[in-house]
Amino acid sequence: MFVLFEEEGGFKAGTVLVDNDSSLQVENSRGKRVKLKRANVLLEFREPAPADLLTRAQIAAAEFDTDFLWSVCGNEEFAFTEFAADYYGHAPNAVEAAAMLFSLHAAPMWFHRRGKGRYRKAPEDILHAAKAGMEKKRQQAEAIERMRTELAAKRLPAEFDGMISQLLYRPDRNRIEVKALEAASVDTGLSAARLLLECGGLASSHDYHYNRFLFELFPEGTDFPAFDPPVFPTDLPHAEVAAFSIDDASTTEIDDAFSVTPQPGGGWKIGIHIAAPALGFTRGSTLDAIARRRLSTVYMPGNKITMLPDDVVSVFTLNAGSDRPALSLYLDVRADLTVVGHESRIEFVPILANLRHHDIEPIFNESTLTKGGPDFPWKKELTLLWDLATVLEAGRGRPSEYANQVDYIFSVDWEQNSPDGPGVISIGKRLRGSPLEKLVSELMILVNSTWGRLLDESGVPGLYRVQGGGKVRMATVASSHEGLGVDCYAWSSSPLRRYADLVNQWQIAAVLNKTAPAFAPRSTDLLGAMRDFEQAYAEYIEFQRRIERYWCVRWLRQNNVCTTEAVVLRDNLVRLIDIPLIFKMPSLPPQLPGSRISLSVTGSDLIDVEVDARYLATLAEPDPKAREEVEY
Repeated sequence: MFVLFEEEGGFKAGTVLVDNDSSLQVENSRGKRVKLKRANVLLEFREPAPADLLTRAQIAAAEFDTDFLWSVCGNEEFAFTEFAADYYGHAPNAVEAAAMLFSLHAAPMWFHRRGKGRYRKAPEDILHAAKAGMEKKRQQAEAIERMRTELAAKRLPAEFDGMISQLLYRPDRNRIEVKALEAASVDTGLSAARLLLECGGLASSHDYHYNRFLFELFPEGTDFPAFDPPVFPTDLPHAEVAAFSIDDASTTEIDDAFSVTPQPGGGWKIGIHIAAPALGFTRGSTLDAIARRRLSTVYMPGNKITMLPDDVVSVFTLNAGSDRPALSLYLDVRADLTVVGHESRIEFVPILANLRHHDIEPIFNESTLTKGGPDFPWKKELTLLWDLATVLEAGRGRPSEYANQVDYIFSVDWEQNSPDGPGVISIGKRLRGSPLEKLVSELMILVNSTWGRLLDESGVPGLYRVQGGGKVRMATVASSHEGLGVDCYAWSSSPLRRYADLVNQWQIAAVLNKTAPAFAPRSTDLLGAMRDFEQAYAEYIEFQRRIERYWCVRWLRQNNVCTTEAVVLRDNLVRLIDIPLIFKMPSLPPQLPGSRISLSVTGSDLIDVEVDARYLATLAEPDPKAREEVEY
């Protein structure tokens, strides 16, 4: 006696060795002995042999037309042996019965299983939907294979148009485009980003990094929505000063300017003038919503994403040859540079000049200040402000800890191309703590601390930078900033580029005008703005750091740098001398931090933004006086 039974999701046949009525000892077609409950037996037969039955039944089952079986099947539940008898018109033999069982079991879309060996035909609507789904899967499989082939041939499928960012930065693995891209990446051995770069889906490796930032933080794009134009104030008094600004060549959001006016009895009235966009629109306006959404201008080499629309910036930026609304802080300064008083005003300020670092620093620097230099417009004013900045710095008790450190200036010429894509990078150096930089920074510290104190004494909340225990954070109440040596510090000097400064400018203007402030004490909206600003500002700074690292690697490739020098920071971490690129170098033998080494650049990657380098030699041991070389 032979039996057909189901085990582990498949059908098997075997020879009955022992029949215990309720259970059987069976040796299957492969010689394995199993104990089987009689209830699990689907068919008993005497011929053919078990292995022959399985082979012949499978061949016969393949000849059935499943749609025909479904059409002739009744609507009631049935056993496979019953349906086989109806189909063949006689009591089925073992092969015929098993063939029908195999066919029914292999077509769950047409026949729903109702028990062991029992089935029921699927309702017509359910079968129709299932067939449509199966056809859709077939078409999707064909589309995936077609896109996979195109990608492997370095051609971009038409379906990828408009969804490159989603494929790269937030892939939905239920989409067929993602499945095709992943399969093609396996085929080619390339990451998704590298494959799309070779297929033309990305214009350059720069776009890969920049578009990721936009996708994550500017999903709606960088275009500004419609907004109500700002109101240009017309009823402000005009200041009797000659003001000038000091900025980099690329600066368009000129927030601050200075003036020096001699006093009849000796000494000077020194003005610090801050652009006043807060006078042009109010909290709750469409422009406020735009600024509140962006929270800060985003800076990067060769580009920036401004907080405010260009049309608004152009109205309030302190361009030379214009009278612009400003919040001014005037210092009464004696001949010995003692500050004996100050006054804040809202007024129109005439801007006579926009001085640029690259023009002024060659003729106004530590050397020219000590040894003399050529005369040039604004030399007397700059020299006086430098002398005052030195006094202010000493008064804070925090002499500059950045003297002799270097800042790097990135510039991208988008009119030129390189093998790595559009743009040619140049990286220049500027000594941190230079006279021009110290002049501006000290006066900005003064204006931010003075106006922060004004808000605090007036009982009007603002956004403060607070430092204690080495940690810097923001707060809505005044507290000391230990690193700067001031009792309070409220960002107020860059309202065209930072929302925190714009908020503070609204508050300061309300104090000066004796009107209700935009944000009342304990305002939850002010707390929300503070938290959002702090998070966004940190994310923007981190992106700027990452994209500058990218351009450093581009600079190495662009200049075909094979050997160069670096300073050891710690362990196997080094920083190049010529550019601010920090990376790990596994081949570096033990070195003292601050040691200067030579290395060979053996490879670089613009997607992962990494550099491979090999240690060559130690050039110099660390100089104890060159502390800046080991800070990072």
